[in-house]
Amino acid sequence: MKSIGGLTPLFICLSILILVCPLVSAASSAYASLWGKKLEFKGPQCLWQLRPEVKVPALTELSICILLKRTLSTEWTGFLYRSRDSKLRELGLGGKADILKVWLFGKQYKIYKELGTKEWNSICLTWSAENQRLRVYLNGTILREEPVFSVDTHQQLGQHGTLTLGVSHIIRPDGEVQPESATNLLGEIGLFRMWGREWSAEEVSSLGCADGDVLRWDLQQWEYDCPPVPVNNLYCSWSEYKVQMWTSISPPRNSENCSLLLEEITRYWLVSIFPNSTSVQDIFISSQRPTCNVHQKQDMAERSNTTCEKCFSCEVYVIVDPTADVKKVQTDISALLSSIFSFNFLTIEVVYDSIMVLPSVILPHVTGPPPTLSASLTTSEKGLTRSPQPQPVNKSTTGGPLDRTVALVMPDQFFRVNLTLCIRGSLLRPKDFIENWLKHQLETNGTMTVVNLIIKDSSSRSMKEYTNLMTSYTEEEQYNCAFHVREFRKSNVADVESIIYFALISKYGNASFEIQTKNVSIKHIEPKNCLKQDISSIYGQYNWPETFPQDIAEMGCIKPVSNRAYRLCKLDIKSDTTNWAYPDMKYCDKVVTISEISNITVTPGNAAEVVDIIQDAVDAQLSNKPGLSFSELGSVMEKLSEVVDVSIIETIVGNRIVHIVANILLSETDITPVADIFLDLTDQMGNNMEFSGEYANIKAHALAFSMINVDPEEFNGLTFSVSLSSTMNPEVFVNQSFVNQSHAEAHATISLPTELINFFPHGVRNTTRVQFHFYGTLDLFQDPYLNNETTRNMTLNSFVVSASVNNSQVINLKERVVVTLKHKTPKMTEDEVQCMFWDFQKYDGHGGWNNSGCETLSESAYWTSCLCDHLTHFAVLLDVTRSPLSDTYTEVLTVISYLGCGISGFFLGITLLTYLILEKLRQDYPSKILINLSTALLGLNIFFLVDPWLSSFSNYGLCIAAAAFLHYFLLASCTWMGLEAVHMYIALVKVFNIYMPFYILRLCIIGWGVPLLIVSLVLAIDKDAYGSSTPELVGVALQSSEKFCWLQKKVFYNVTVVGFILLIFLGNITVFILVVIQIKKMRANNPSANSRTAVQDLGVLVGLTVLLGLTWSVGFLSFGPGRGVVLCLFAILNSFQGFFVFLFHCLMKENVRKQWRIYLCCRRFRIIESLEWTRSVTVGRRNKKRNLVNSDSLPSDNSSSIRSNNST
Repeated sequence: MKSIGGLTPLFICLSILILVCPLVSAASSAYASLWGKKLEFKGPQCLWQLRPEVKVPALTELSICILLKRTLSTEWTGFLYRSRDSKLRELGLGGKADILKVWLFGKQYKIYKELGTKEWNSICLTWSAENQRLRVYLNGTILREEPVFSVDTHQQLGQHGTLTLGVSHIIRPDGEVQPESATNLLGEIGLFRMWGREWSAEEVSSLGCADGDVLRWDLQQWEYDCPPVPVNNLYCSWSEYKVQMWTSISPPRNSENCSLLLEEITRYWLVSIFPNSTSVQDIFISSQRPTCNVHQKQDMAERSNTTCEKCFSCEVYVIVDPTADVKKVQTDISALLSSIFSFNFLTIEVVYDSIMVLPSVILPHVTGPPPTLSASLTTSEKGLTRSPQPQPVNKSTTGGPLDRTVALVMPDQFFRVNLTLCIRGSLLRPKDFIENWLKHQLETNGTMTVVNLIIKDSSSRSMKEYTNLMTSYTEEEQYNCAFHVREFRKSNVADVESIIYFALISKYGNASFEIQTKNVSIKHIEPKNCLKQDISSIYGQYNWPETFPQDIAEMGCIKPVSNRAYRLCKLDIKSDTTNWAYPDMKYCDKVVTISEISNITVTPGNAAEVVDIIQDAVDAQLSNKPGLSFSELGSVMEKLSEVVDVSIIETIVGNRIVHIVANILLSETDITPVADIFLDLTDQMGNNMEFSGEYANIKAHALAFSMINVDPEEFNGLTFSVSLSSTMNPEVFVNQSFVNQSHAEAHATISLPTELINFFPHGVRNTTRVQFHFYGTLDLFQDPYLNNETTRNMTLNSFVVSASVNNSQVINLKERVVVTLKHKTPKMTEDEVQCMFWDFQKYDGHGGWNNSGCETLSESAYWTSCLCDHLTHFAVLLDVTRSPLSDTYTEVLTVISYLGCGISGFFLGITLLTYLILEKLRQDYPSKILINLSTALLGLNIFFLVDPWLSSFSNYGLCIAAAAFLHYFLLASCTWMGLEAVHMYIALVKVFNIYMPFYILRLCIIGWGVPLLIVSLVLAIDKDAYGSSTPELVGVALQSSEKFCWLQKKVFYNVTVVGFILLIFLGNITVFILVVIQIKKMRANNPSANSRTAVQDLGVLVGLTVLLGLTWSVGFLSFGPGRGVVLCLFAILNSFQGFFVFLFHCLMKENVRKQWRIYLCCRRFRIIESLEWTRSVTVGRRNKKRNLVNSDSLPSDNSSSIRSNNST
């Protein structure tokens, strides 16, 4: 290879390619990388969405990988991509419980796989239109492959869509992203990447740290509400990297030869600055200027502010050996590239903020140049340009804060602008267009910039149509805009106002739209500087200097000293005043740990700072560990108790204390040893808190506190309610009166009577404070002896709510406190609940549950209301002594019940059609009774099968109706079984030879009227007796956990179901015994009847058993060790009862089969009706009294002692 000295003329020629932008350090570009960081989703809405300028192309194949860790087992969303054209769930990942959900082109795919909590999982999705398949990988192993059939083999992912992480979203008509809160992730996300090809299973398992080529793990591609946080336990080591950057070469005075390639210059430069562990592979150069052009030599200060004609782009592939952590490699390479390199009058510099160091999959083999533009640069007809960045004036030449011994003079001017924009026509994303238009109008010459822009839609249109994301207006669309203009030259105020005014009032538009400005208001403002402020945190003591508005103060980190901390002096658009933003300390290390906070002295003046330090320390510790140790927890609680003891707590400080407690409870920390300290701390904090107004609410994850200042003269009771969302975020409702009914959506309600006024402390008005606390976590109330005191097994089945009055012990109330609590698990009909309170003195001060002074007012499957004569912490405990069925039994019983009911319903329909169509079969009383019984059983089977589906709608009225109809047909079936027994008794035992007019009509009134009367009485007494529940003896499928509309209240169930069925059963079994005895006597008196076989006799007995419903008696034996087997037998006998009716009283009945052959059969199987009638008459005369009991277990109409009347 030639020496560089020999190639000097060639270097000089090609170095004439010059960059258009200020050249400063590029090391900060590495900070845009998200490697070494994670996204935390802790409950309050945290929105990470793809920037609008980052476009996802139309893809015919793709791969997506994401690292995900859940902290709570709730329904969650990993990511969701929606197409702007169809607005479908084009691509997404989510889940709940043990189900993993994947969306592709609007279709949902369910995978039954449970992801553990508190652990990282790598989930990858691949799809190809050509292969028509979707693959899901978990931790590198293929979990599921689904065929994705489409007539279009060129099916594409919708381009330019919207993408959110950790939360689902919809696209509003104006094109904005609106998050949905029902399925937010409670956990963490890392390494989200997307590629434009389908990786194979082998490639997925070896992807490792490779970054995406469509979407990267890079901060520049995302908009976010909550910043990423560093993480130390996601170490990712990789060797292959792609480096992209824009490079400038400063030329010498003269150049004559233009033969040396830029690739050779770049390779020599990179090999010179990179260490031996980093080897340069392929280099690609683009955007080269074809001619040589010489610029005058300038010093560095002058050249940094000049604009150049061209620059060139580099894409370099390197290998790092040995492998190293991605974040470290990015930082090291960026730092090396940001240094200026000089050789033989040749100076090479990297463009500010253009360096991207990306882990790559494999070194590419390409012939064409790579893309020539990065996200931070723009193009114009003159080449690459960049708006000059205002240089901060609050720094010294060394990078540290200036020593401000004199008053600072503001270098820039600020103007507040308010205007109304009127838009006619059609615009895609109107607000984005307005923002770009304002910047185009005001920032063109680089002397001013638009900041703090707010745009509000103030239109009053008669019609607005939305087609995809395009907004079409039939009338004028108006937007109110407010923003600040920062002017750098500090020109004459009147001149600047004129420039702004004339730039804004000019019309702008084309054939499809027009913008007109109205009501322009421009005001010169003089905001004050953000004053010097000292802040103590876990990062140490920082003395932030006085800073100009909209400037970022910068300080060196205490540790490590090479890094910097930043803080913005924010100019508020609402008040035109300045205030400090929260410091950005992400590049600084902690210098105060939890173990060291015990050394901090708490005073009334520094209490807020101490709480901030504790909160930062706890958050930092929990980001690296699943929980706090016992000593760390003790230090935190001791210091928080000191804060509450020595100071008056402001609302913002109290809010931070509650969030500290919530974060600790959310972790895996064992808080049982200090549970009482937690409860005392929150109670004392509420008593010491200062707030304006009558009440204050503080909410955190699964926690809610309400403090109310009460005027004794106006006290009419208090009611406190709390509802929890699916993400455990509480909503508080306070009513300053006694309300006996629970709030519709509340998980806990407590109502205080007016008698409480007798316990208010005497003194100055408004010194009485009532506190309400809600705990959506049960970790603070662990009773170790809950299941050991007796043979009963109790479990906490509700959240905990409490009430207290400052400086008072409220006991022995005559007017009881009403506490209504929602069950965590629906109560079975046979379960028992108890109202309890937390007794701090129980078990020698360790605390435990006690029911003294509390009684149950009312209960249902989902709610229990309690009456208590004192104030403390209340909850509902469920007695689960009765052993539940195993999952295997539950599944078997469910299958048997639904299968049996479906089959029974089908054959009952055939039975009814047979008897209703064939007139000769329904001429006697037994047949007519059988028709009514079959109708009742058919209704019971139908409503049993559709009940879970109706219950799934969660409609209160629909569920009551479904439960009432199911109850009605159950009672009707039992009633007709009883009437069958009554008729059999009259016909075979009593043998009354009497005339009974309207006999069947009377039976119908009883058979259908009595159940109607019972159901009507239940609805009249308490319609809430019906609802969604899971009782046991109505059908065995009710053993499953799915919702079922049925009787909720035990008393109604016992009286109208168990009692009614038991009464019918006792009557039927008595008739059954009497009938069997009577048949035996009749056979003894008639020797010719002895010709019947034992099989025929057994058939008669089984037929009688089915007809009289004696199989229901098995349900009363479902207890003890054999409970599961008995319930299986119960399910088979009763769910198939309709089939048995068809078998014994239709299929096995001779005259029914003959009627089928007459009317349904053909050719040789068909019987001619006239011949059959002649044969039946002859045989009938000969055997008229041979059989006393037919297959219906009753004689025909000719042998019955009850004579029918034609009127019936």
